[in-house]
Amino acid sequence: MSSDYYSRMEQGRQANVSRSVLDALAKALRLTEVERQHLHTLASPSPRRRSPIAVEQHADPGLLRMMTVIDHVPALILASRGEVLATNALLAAVLGDVRPGSSLMRYLFFEPLARERIVNWEHFAASSISALRGELGRHPDDHRLIALIDELRSRDLDAARWWEDHSVQDYASAAKQILHPDVGTLSFDIETMTSTRNADQVLIVYTAQPDSDTTRKLPFLASWSMANTTTT
Repeated sequence: MSSDYYSRMEQGRQANVSRSVLDALAKALRLTEVERQHLHTLASPSPRRRSPIAVEQHADPGLLRMMTVIDHVPALILASRGEVLATNALLAAVLGDVRPGSSLMRYLFFEPLARERIVNWEHFAASSISALRGELGRHPDDHRLIALIDELRSRDLDAARWWEDHSVQDYASAAKQILHPDVGTLSFDIETMTSTRNADQVLIVYTAQPDSDTTRKLPFLASWSMANTTTT
């Protein structure tokens, strides 16, 4: 690859860059798999990108059924732009006021409880900003997504700083540690499942290691949450 060809590609002046060239560039730059996919998305002609996201989205029925089956761990269904479409009782018990119709991104950056409960808030929030950059690559004409990014950058200095890093991750890139006021520290790994009918929706599951302290605490937290819901 000549320096002139690379320069034209970097400036967006080189049309129809082959997948093999992009893969070679990704390998040379030591990109992660998520970053490699992002590079392919940016290099694709705009007609090949995804269609605009619906203004109002509803949780995919298949993902809802899966979330019901795994009600012993916290889970939520997330749409593009970080919109919360559905949660289970344990998710609300762990994170607090995260409910369907809310924005996970606004919760992370504008809700003080998020910084209190998420021990590794800085790492998780930075990863979420990187995930938004990936969403923007797939939906560059989504005006609501652009408005959300502008809001985060204008209202939060951390969000503005992390956006300038130009990193790209997915929502599953960061583990999460929670300091819960009733059960203490909870440690989760994040697993995801994407809908086959709607690639813009993802089921996010908070998993814990078998026989871990977190696994032993979850049944108590579930019963506490159920009792609290019954009495309110």
